[in-house]
Amino acid sequence: MKRFFNSRDTLVAESLDGLLRSSAGSHLCRLDGFPDIRVIVRKERNAEHVAIISGGGSGHEPAHAGFVGAGMLDAAVCGSLFASPSVDAILAAILAVTGPAGCLLVIKSYTGDRLNFALAAEQARSMGHQVETVIVGDDIALPHARFPRGLAGTVLVQKVAGYAAAQGDTLATVAAKARAAAESVSSIGLSLTDCNAYDTAHTTRLSPGQAELGLGIHGEPGAQQISVAHADTLMQQAAHCLGAALAQKTGQKTTPRYALLLNMLGTVPPIESTLLLEAFAKTELAAQIDLIIGPAPVMTALDMNGFSLTTIALTDDIHKALAAPVEPTAWPGAVLFGSPAVRPMPALPETFRFAPSSDARLETLMRRAGAALLENADALNALDAQIGDGDAGSTFAEGATEILKTLDRLPLANPHQLYTTLGAVLARHAGGSSGVLLSIMFSAAGQSTGNWAEALRDGLASMQQHGGAKPGDRTMIDALHPAFEALVKNGSLTEAAQAARAGADSTKTMTHANAGRASYVPDATLANVPDPGAEAIARLFEVLAHQA
Repeated sequence: MKRFFNSRDTLVAESLDGLLRSSAGSHLCRLDGFPDIRVIVRKERNAEHVAIISGGGSGHEPAHAGFVGAGMLDAAVCGSLFASPSVDAILAAILAVTGPAGCLLVIKSYTGDRLNFALAAEQARSMGHQVETVIVGDDIALPHARFPRGLAGTVLVQKVAGYAAAQGDTLATVAAKARAAAESVSSIGLSLTDCNAYDTAHTTRLSPGQAELGLGIHGEPGAQQISVAHADTLMQQAAHCLGAALAQKTGQKTTPRYALLLNMLGTVPPIESTLLLEAFAKTELAAQIDLIIGPAPVMTALDMNGFSLTTIALTDDIHKALAAPVEPTAWPGAVLFGSPAVRPMPALPETFRFAPSSDARLETLMRRAGAALLENADALNALDAQIGDGDAGSTFAEGATEILKTLDRLPLANPHQLYTTLGAVLARHAGGSSGVLLSIMFSAAGQSTGNWAEALRDGLASMQQHGGAKPGDRTMIDALHPAFEALVKNGSLTEAAQAARAGADSTKTMTHANAGRASYVPDATLANVPDPGAEAIARLFEVLAHQA
């Protein structure tokens, strides 16, 4: 797959230096130990406070360097991709930020991290530093695992510890609060893909119809493979597993209140991230959630297309800790979880402001015009597909359908009232830019002081002003403009149809478009292809002239 990097060996160091140059990293610096020692620290910190240090393998960004800052971490130790940092790097971080108040190491429960952080802690203690550790193993997917994996819950423990340290708590108190938080976090992940750790020989283990439930953050296989389904179904499965684990952990007789972190694992786009939160709101577990954190990428797994759910049992202290503002911009914040805020909708202008009136001849013409646009929808779509997105016919047909449905409510006997009403109908129901432009045209025509034909010409002028196109730019104006001029001259539908046809045909030789979607396609593509909008107008007038 295509990716932005120079080499796997330099990826982490270059990414970290990019962070330090960024607006999100202006408060950070690094120890001068690249490339072997990659430690990100705060430029300024209160030396009297307990230092909070965390880290682990890279590839989980923004964790952990992105959470260095006031209120969270004082230092992050960054290993290579999915690899624990060295003992020397961890020790360097301890020595760089630890003062008389001591430090707490927040450790994800992976073998390399547990061992290397523990050894660095022992070495620091032997040098006279006060060092405490807390191990976070929040994964509930493998209930019989002796050492559950550390997932996104690690960041919540960092937040709790960082808040306690910022309040000036002692090392013993900070460590106790962090351990209590670590005991109460639970996580499960679900992904539609595995991840590729910049391995050119990588092959996915998942078929297109498979997803994984209960997976780690290093590409490990999930606890089970499941079928890809709608977002609501997948979220129900993840939330059910997590809810069952929480019930077993706390006992069926209690119903604790929780904060939920909805963590994105890598490549879930924002529109799907918030959709997933809406899907979670439909689960039974949602009834026990008081705070929501995210959805946001907090503990990712490179390009994994998935999410994880993490709960932490709420106490007053944890609620305050999670809600407190912090310096790192990667922390998404915590807010009350509830229903979407809704305000009363303001009254919109009435679509049908005028009393209906009849005009048998005009009604017949409108019915035949609408039928013509419906009949030509497929042909116009095919024409548009050659130079656009293939929906011109459908757009005109949609507008025609809405107008035909409201014929009995239209003021047919009053042209200006009719134009105003047609503009309102199209504004509410017509799609695409052409629908909006025609709505502008009819609305402006309704405000004109000229006769019925002059009003159409005035409306077209307003359309040109707002849309920016003029005759010769290869748009529907090339048919509308001559047709309306003919109507103003003598009111003849036959001459208007002839003028519209000549205008539409002239667009075949216009090999450059200055407006509309065709302006974004190569000029060579336009040769001998009429503008679909102009062609639609020409066909419409031809039907009107034939039936008149």
